[in-house]
Amino acid sequence: MGQKAKSSLSSGYYLGLDTSCYTTSLALTDPEGCIVQDCRRMLTVETGGRGLRQSEALFQHLKNLPELVEASAGFRPLKAVAYSARPRPMAGSYMPVFLAGTNFARVIAATAGIPLLASSHQEGHIRAALAGAGLTSKAFLGLHLSGGTTELLAVQRKPGGFNLKLLGGTSDLHAGQMVDRIGVALGLPFPAGPHLEALAEKGEAKYRLPVAVQGLSVSFSGPTSAALRLWAKKPDPSALARAVLDCLVESVFLLLKAAVATGEPGADEVLLFGGVASNAYLRRELTLRTARLSSKLKLYFGAKELSADNAVGLALLARDALTVGAGEGGTNRGE
Repeated sequence: MGQKAKSSLSSGYYLGLDTSCYTTSLALTDPEGCIVQDCRRMLTVETGGRGLRQSEALFQHLKNLPELVEASAGFRPLKAVAYSARPRPMAGSYMPVFLAGTNFARVIAATAGIPLLASSHQEGHIRAALAGAGLTSKAFLGLHLSGGTTELLAVQRKPGGFNLKLLGGTSDLHAGQMVDRIGVALGLPFPAGPHLEALAEKGEAKYRLPVAVQGLSVSFSGPTSAALRLWAKKPDPSALARAVLDCLVESVFLLLKAAVATGEPGADEVLLFGGVASNAYLRRELTLRTARLSSKLKLYFGAKELSADNAVGLALLARDALTVGAGEGGTNRGE
């Protein structure tokens, strides 16, 4: 995504930077929270590959960031900068790829003399999904579905961010890993999500993969192995793709049913976010299944274009933080 028209009412802009495992992202919002720039560069993965080493991803971020920063030069003055310092807001959460965005954000904030906010990739996802989702409650559940994370969270808003409590999630592979491993085996490009979805929409319900959910824990390694064994028997590719997504839908559905039973504050409202949550098949089928429940479980999805990795949520968090007076002129590094 690229540049949008500048706001005529703007007296400054909020900058967000995110350098995840597969995308370099920069975004700007104005004081009203309107997105004025959303730039992303997908990292290059070799054909047939299923990912990148951290060193390879970091190198590509360092090549991409100058171009994205230069493209944002016309949006001045900057009022604050927020960046992903780590994958999740918890002790020990660390990946080298986030050093690229961290260092660029620190230099920009120090040079401009503006507040610097250290956040996390996960919090950026939550904030981006909330933009336009219609979820206004202070407390709710969050389900992070991506290639690197499958976590069920109790979320509470706080000034400039969120308090997160881990309730459950995967015990092995992440949802996106299952999709990518099977998709690549089928000869689809990486990341395989959109391609597998398109294939599944053409498929018939010929096959059924095992679903492994126990309480608040889900496993995707067994279903992945079962799908790969089935693929070795040369099945209909579209029907197999549909079976993979049906397994994903059923797994998430059972996980959400268990989540409602926890009685956590806001447990009847769930925000789904992350790249896998952009899948239209998942959204449609999951919404249909939850509608049949006697409990008043309500699902919320962010805009499809803001479900994949992006920096819009971070730019919005910078705006939120400055609005409540958080952040100290280029020194709040979250270290």
